[in-house]
Amino acid sequence: MNKRVTLPFILLFILSGVGAAQERLLTLDDIYDPVKRINFNGSPPLNLMWLSDGEHYLQSKTSDGRTQLMKVEATTGAAVPFFDSARMEAALRRLPGFSEEDARRLSNQASYNFNPARTAVLLNHANDLFYYELGSDRVVRLTSTPEEETDATFSPDGRSIAFVRAGNLYVIDLATGRERALTSDGSDELLNGRLDWVYEEELYGRGNTRGYWWSPDSKRIAYLQLNEKSVHRFAVVDHVPRLQELEQTHYPLAGDPNPLVRLGIVSIVGGPTRWVDLEAYVPTDLLISRVAWTPDAKRVVFQAQNREQTFLDLNAADVETGRVTTLFRETTRAWVEAVDNPHWLRDGSFLWRSERNGWMHLYHYAPDGKLIRQVTNGEWEVRDLYGVDETNGWIYFSATEHSPIAEHVYRIKLDGSQLTRLTQIEGTHRASFNPQFTRFIDYWSDVRTPPQVRLFDAEGRLVRVIDENRVEALRQFKLGTPEFLQVKARDGFIMEAMMIKPPDFDPTKKYPVMSYTYSGPHAPSVRNAWGGPTYMWHQMLAQRGYIIWICDNRTASGKGAQSAWAAYGNFGELELRDLEDGIAYLRSLPYVDASRIGLWGWSFGGYMTSYALTHSQSFRLGIAGAPVTDWHLYDSIYTERYMRLPQNNPEGYRRSSVIRAASNLHGKLLLIHGTIDDNVHLQNSIQLIYELQKAGKQFQLMLYPKSRHGVSDPLLVKHLRQMMTDFILNNL
Repeated sequence: MNKRVTLPFILLFILSGVGAAQERLLTLDDIYDPVKRINFNGSPPLNLMWLSDGEHYLQSKTSDGRTQLMKVEATTGAAVPFFDSARMEAALRRLPGFSEEDARRLSNQASYNFNPARTAVLLNHANDLFYYELGSDRVVRLTSTPEEETDATFSPDGRSIAFVRAGNLYVIDLATGRERALTSDGSDELLNGRLDWVYEEELYGRGNTRGYWWSPDSKRIAYLQLNEKSVHRFAVVDHVPRLQELEQTHYPLAGDPNPLVRLGIVSIVGGPTRWVDLEAYVPTDLLISRVAWTPDAKRVVFQAQNREQTFLDLNAADVETGRVTTLFRETTRAWVEAVDNPHWLRDGSFLWRSERNGWMHLYHYAPDGKLIRQVTNGEWEVRDLYGVDETNGWIYFSATEHSPIAEHVYRIKLDGSQLTRLTQIEGTHRASFNPQFTRFIDYWSDVRTPPQVRLFDAEGRLVRVIDENRVEALRQFKLGTPEFLQVKARDGFIMEAMMIKPPDFDPTKKYPVMSYTYSGPHAPSVRNAWGGPTYMWHQMLAQRGYIIWICDNRTASGKGAQSAWAAYGNFGELELRDLEDGIAYLRSLPYVDASRIGLWGWSFGGYMTSYALTHSQSFRLGIAGAPVTDWHLYDSIYTERYMRLPQNNPEGYRRSSVIRAASNLHGKLLLIHGTIDDNVHLQNSIQLIYELQKAGKQFQLMLYPKSRHGVSDPLLVKHLRQMMTDFILNNL
């Protein structure tokens, strides 16, 4: 039978189907259930690695449960395996102590510790090191000791590797297999070439524990020696095992002794360490916050600061004598934060990033430390320096020149002319340039779109879409539309904000507001970028009838260091004033129920939430995750940067304390903490709990066993979000 369907009927059918697809409401299972959750992020390749030819990059691809590293032609997408993983697997199987599963796992990884030529890899298995040349049939065992080898790296010429074992620095000659100890005095209290907890967390970056640096000619290694003997050990207890496990970590609290630091230079063929002359500094008042080499390998360049970080000296040490020359000193009206090493140019001059004028900008210096010129300028920030195409005279970087809530990719001439924005799509961009600076991979997202990956040429012209990462599941749900807006603080400062209204918003109704904050110095939360599961959870709350509100106080805004300096010496007070100015704006809106406003945050955001509930009556409830509750209880380097030493600022510490204001708690408070948090210790919540109890204040508490500063076990994450959701639904 021939059935004819008219065009209007077809269109009606299609449109009704689209409408139905967008009517679905989110559940916690959709976002957080380990089995049922939907992958709203998609699976874009976010860590592509350029090869030296500038025509290909490496990308991992998974099929049938196996991951393989592929060599991809950038402009066409044509891909071939980068190496014969089956051959590598067979070679690993032949080694004693390797199971079939071990061999399969190690030969099918998404990334490897490559030598500079990308022809060999270094493997760490069962706390020992192994060397494999790609395409060969043999794996070489390099170490066989009960101690763990950490922080292993290849030398720049690929002929040696260095690593740390039991506090000492070692090298192995790959041609002979000979191992040589470069230091011998290491222990758990004297670390050679390895960073301790506070240096890693607050100076060199979480996840980076390596405290040594190869010279460009591969002949020497510069390393930090950290003496922990005077540093307080902090105990963290795992209560889950029948016999509790005690973990003790050197952790200097604000005002307590820091590790003593020295900078040494040692030849890889052995011999005594040449210690850099640090006589200009008081040992107990010294941080070494960055270390690098000059390209000619004749000098070690390092950044020295006092513990309150009110200055930063860029120094150069002669490798033969250890004698130090100070190239220049950075100061501001508050603190100086170490950001980056010099970026060397062929003529020996270098680019340097500095916040000296209140905004992070690029400066060009001569080899002797004399300023040639300021390259970038304006009330915006350079966020990342990608590199320099010296042949054509271009500097490539990311910045907030176009928008304070979204980074874009730029280039500018070395003389500061021809500033050009290369990325035009609104949203946040992160670039990876090939070595020749002829192309870049652009990782882009906006607040409504998960990350997408594209290839552009150096002029900003699209070459190819690498992965559009369409997440069709997002189209099935009825989501609120995020709105970016600006709110004036009482003194005229413009604060960035974002609002998500319920998807069926009715302006004639009154809605409760659930707000989120981080509030910490120079750490904005309002960004035109994909927010992942937390964004989807906020959307779920909006579907339940809540307005979601995020407003960056000035010190967190990312609008230059000058905006963050306003918090110097007194956390909490100005941040709260700005947040309350944001709340005052909300109260002016006819559809906001001013009596039903909540606040939540984690880490510094947990501090800010608990501070707000003890210093304000603006919030009906607060959820404080892993909060610092008194700045005497947090680590020295972070705290003293912003608050100075407690003995130099007793009033600032007193005024910033949540514990001291516990008796002033207003609203319903939910405290959350991981029991083995080694960053913001459980002690913070315990001391606040004690003061709240003595003051007769009721609150709720949830502890997460085996969780550190963030809850990461998927089952516990679901429990956490269910609890937070229930607390909001029942009290707001």
